[in-house]
Amino acid sequence: MSIYRIAHLSDPHLPPPPGAFGLSDVFTKRLLSRIAWRKKRKIHRPEVLAALVADMKAAAPDHVVISGDLTNFASPAEITAARAWLEALGDAADHTISPGNHDALAGPGGHERFAIWSPWLGDAGEASFPQVRVRGPVAIFNLCSALPTAPHLATGRLGTEQLQRLDAALADPAHAERFRLVVLHHPPHHGAVSKRKRLEDQEALRAVLAKRGADLVLHGHAHEALVGSVRGPGGAAIPVLGVPSASAKPSRHAPARWHQIEIEPRPEGGHAVRVVARGLSETGTEISELGRFILADLATRAETA
Repeated sequence: MSIYRIAHLSDPHLPPPPGAFGLSDVFTKRLLSRIAWRKKRKIHRPEVLAALVADMKAAAPDHVVISGDLTNFASPAEITAARAWLEALGDAADHTISPGNHDALAGPGGHERFAIWSPWLGDAGEASFPQVRVRGPVAIFNLCSALPTAPHLATGRLGTEQLQRLDAALADPAHAERFRLVVLHHPPHHGAVSKRKRLEDQEALRAVLAKRGADLVLHGHAHEALVGSVRGPGGAAIPVLGVPSASAKPSRHAPARWHQIEIEPRPEGGHAVRVVARGLSETGTEISELGRFILADLATRAETA
């Protein structure tokens, strides 16, 4: 059986375009982020992101998942510029975007702010969540944990309605034999990030996953390469993987990395999954392979850690 390859990258933090910050933003949370960006722009480098994207494109994955934080201030100019960047990646049907907290930093709180990204959110043609995209042997459950927060907070929340819809989608028998991939920006497990950055309703999400199951959860937000797990039906471990920022040069956070997730249906049922990590080393200046891992081994290691 053929192998289906999904590329996962996150937190590109694209350079703010002209007009990304206006006088009216002085009275919003965008002012704090603009001040913070003076330091962060030395870490989030466009040349690093370009090299990572070129490496990913050379691998020719079947589908690309980007788990949020395309922008820094969530300004209309940034949201529009991010769409242009997405268009340059390729066909929107081959790319799924889960918005991050920086993409909802200030302004209206509803998902309609992401309407301009609708072709990359799912196949419904609208900014709604969750959306389910069936691609090859994979069903991608795209969630949105992004919402405006108070200064110095970077928390996320899914909300009751989105969780109820996720519960129903995961229970749909049409996806029972597929590899069920859940994507969101904030990590769903304890200890991945500090309290001020956590997913506020992570317990409710974990309850849905424990009831309905999934094969893998992908996230960003932590700017680190993280391996974790949450419990599925019967106590089985569901692996959780996070990647560092796709634009980060070596610094106090992990350098840029992307994961190629190779999914191969087994004749007897289920899927064999291998993860290939590619990115910058702590001292390197070129994108290279960093390691290969079997998903089942990662889940076992995370469960016993």
